Amino acid sequence: MALDQSFVGRTYPPTPAYEVGREKIREFAEAVGDTHPAYVDPEAAKALGHPDVIAPPTFVFSITFKAAGQVVQDPQLGLDYSRVVHGDQKFAYMRPVRAGDRLTVTSTIEAIKTMAGNDIVDIRGEVHDESGEHVVTAWTKLVARAAEEA
Repeated sequence: MALDQSFVGRTYPPTPAYEVGREKIREFAEAVGDTHPAYVDPEAAKALGHPDVIAPPTFVFSITFKAAGQVVQDPQLGLDYSRVVHGDQKFAYMRPVRAGDRLTVTSTIEAIKTMAGNDIVDIRGEVHDESGEHVVTAWTKLVARAAEEA
């Protein structure tokens, strides 16, 4: 069953603040194989003009995808998460994510489409720090595969 188009534009409450830690940044950089020194060495980051280590660009996915869970778990939307695959991801940065940032995410449904029986939901996550500064926007595309016919 196609998802309700009236959900396009629905915005969910901001998430609780997530505090970005140096160790989490280091672990993430190691996991993705990115050896840039600004991710692990505060002095290297400062030499590039940052107050502390910065996170690799895809680090923010972990918090924006979790925030998108508010959309996925909305019983009124009716998305069958057991059939969902991650379709796409993109980011637009205002500044890098830094150790010590306390970030919140506000998720909005930007689009709902049905193609070949698949429901496609585009979610925009606006990430702000505790002072209200816009840090990054993340777009997540989720595809709920069509149910197989019996």
